[in-house]
Amino acid sequence: MKKILVIEDVDFNRDLLVQLLEDGYEVLTAADGAAGIEMAEREHPDLILMDLSLPLIDGWEATRRIKTSGELRGVPVIALTAHAMQGDAEKARECGCDDYLSKPLDEDLLFEKLQRFLGENPKG
Repeated sequence: MKKILVIEDVDFNRDLLVQLLEDGYEVLTAADGAAGIEMAEREHPDLILMDLSLPLIDGWEATRRIKTSGELRGVPVIALTAHAMQGDAEKARECGCDDYLSKPLDEDLLFEKLQRFLGENPKG
């Protein structure tokens, strides 16, 4: 089973993502950027869903650090943000994110992106 790390500081959003993903994936969670980096280094997830507005270390910097780690460089990171401003998708890619989703999340689009990066569709 593929492992997804959800780095999200808002309990409601984190719980929603876990509910959406837990039937088809092993889901790990972290509530801030520092804990997310630590979890990624320890668990080596297959994909990371990264909120960009995080405490301690924001998602932009957490992604930069993950993408400069030799062991984690190839792990896809999908940025999640409620601040869907023009240019944010490009900014997310510049810091190392492989893709971008705005909140509120479109569940179908989320699973399309997961299928593209992980090569499987647990929803059938």
